[in-house]
Amino acid sequence: MSQAKYNRVLLKISGESLKGSAATGIDPEAVNYIAQQIAEADASGVELAVVIGGGNIWRGEEAERWGMDRATADYAGMLATTINALALQDALEQRGIVTRTQSALQMQAIAEPYIRRRAIRHLEKGRVVLFSAGTGNPYMTTDTACALRALEIGAEVILMAKNDVDGVYDSDPHDNPAAKRFKQLDYLDALNLRLNIMDSTAVSLCMDNRLPIIVFNIFNSGSMGQILMGEPVGTLISGRE
Repeated sequence: MSQAKYNRVLLKISGESLKGSAATGIDPEAVNYIAQQIAEADASGVELAVVIGGGNIWRGEEAERWGMDRATADYAGMLATTINALALQDALEQRGIVTRTQSALQMQAIAEPYIRRRAIRHLEKGRVVLFSAGTGNPYMTTDTACALRALEIGAEVILMAKNDVDGVYDSDPHDNPAAKRFKQLDYLDALNLRLNIMDSTAVSLCMDNRLPIIVFNIFNSGSMGQILMGEPVGTLISGRE
């Protein structure tokens, strides 16, 4: 692969991406596919960190609707993200990728605690770093954790991986065949149009710090590599020129 456009990126993977065609849980084929995409990105020399969701196993908002305390439900969701991170870590290590999982909650037997300077050092040494347990705080989504970690480690871009759409549309492309895909969006438009790209706190963090977001379909083979080379793929969310 030729010289990448970016030196350090943060990849956000939803928990749903890991369930494949199943209703819930982890599909080994989906995990292996994602691991292969990350391995190819790693081979380009890009320093790569990953934030992973847990929606394939647990959703705090749904548990709250059942009557569960929201904070407790969110902590359970953080455990789900760690299960996903361990599954992805194993798939990466089977490909010879040196990987470290860092958790925002203390889980010393299975993951390092999140320490910003240690995470950056891992990246500088060419290791893939998986961030689990969100921010470690209830009421905060993994989207917010994604924006926060990206800023903390000095990532140049967030790659927002989707498993069912290839960018941001003006309406749901599954319901509306005439839905229009945006090639580029301003942060404020992304917020005002309520397009459900990522939560508003995360978008606002990126806007305040002028951190670009690229929304793409990770299951389109080669998309991630094309983005790293600077090719226009998916939808770019950034400030106005």
